Amino acid sequence: MTVLAQKRMRLYGLLQGLGSVVVAYSGGVDSSYLLAASVEALGPEKVLAVTAESPTYPASEQQAAAELARDLGASQRRIATAELEDPNFANNPPERCFYCKGHLFEELNAIVREVGFDNVVYGATLDDLGDHRPGMRAAKQQGARAPLLEAALTKDDVRALSRELGLPTWDKPAMACLASRFPYYAQITAEALARVEAAEDLLRNDYGLRQVRVRHHDTVARLEIEVAELARLLNDELRNSIVARLKSLGYTYVTVDLSGFRSGSMNEVLPPEALGAAAAQFEESNGDGSS
Repeated sequence: MTVLAQKRMRLYGLLQGLGSVVVAYSGGVDSSYLLAASVEALGPEKVLAVTAESPTYPASEQQAAAELARDLGASQRRIATAELEDPNFANNPPERCFYCKGHLFEELNAIVREVGFDNVVYGATLDDLGDHRPGMRAAKQQGARAPLLEAALTKDDVRALSRELGLPTWDKPAMACLASRFPYYAQITAEALARVEAAEDLLRNDYGLRQVRVRHHDTVARLEIEVAELARLLNDELRNSIVARLKSLGYTYVTVDLSGFRSGSMNEVLPPEALGAAAAQFEESNGDGSS
């Protein structure tokens, strides 16, 4: 048996031990696989997918999530969240995600009690331990479980297992909350979130840039795309078109980050100890992190 097959078996055992689950489901690669695995391990009657609807998540992602949940035979509930009304979130401190996820997991726990289920689960993986993830601390405080992480699955493992299951998300580009496009302490507003969403949509849909982030620096749009795609922007016609389109959305300047796309680039300003906090917390609650 391969290592990946062993991890998969361990995951299914963990899920079966949880009895019944409410899945924090965004439709991204990790939460989609967690939902699919939960349905397989427990049966659809013991699984409820809950998706937060918010200006911080693109509408296209929410629709795709609903379609996949339906294809998996999973029941889904959508809930409206109001994180922009919380200054602890909207003022965008480094602990922003702690407050957002704290509110979310409170709501998910209320749903668990309402439907008579046993646990809340979410899609953190082993890779998340190496970054700044205050939302994981909020999840732990609310008693949520991270079965993919507990089974020692990496993001590459999740993609491989998703492909085995035939999930359309297996090669989906990494996606994150739109709030991650803002430098810390820059105010997050519904208007600015909508601008970022529109900019990324046109770069993907109209220009075919598969993995892209528009980092929002007030009047400046800093584009992060895959390094292999950077040469495309040397084409004057394409470059001028992108600049004009982004300026039409309200940006004054359009820049390209020569380092290319990297997940969590806004965390590069944080001290090293902040980036290792998630790993320390997981190891503290799970011994050596392998259980």
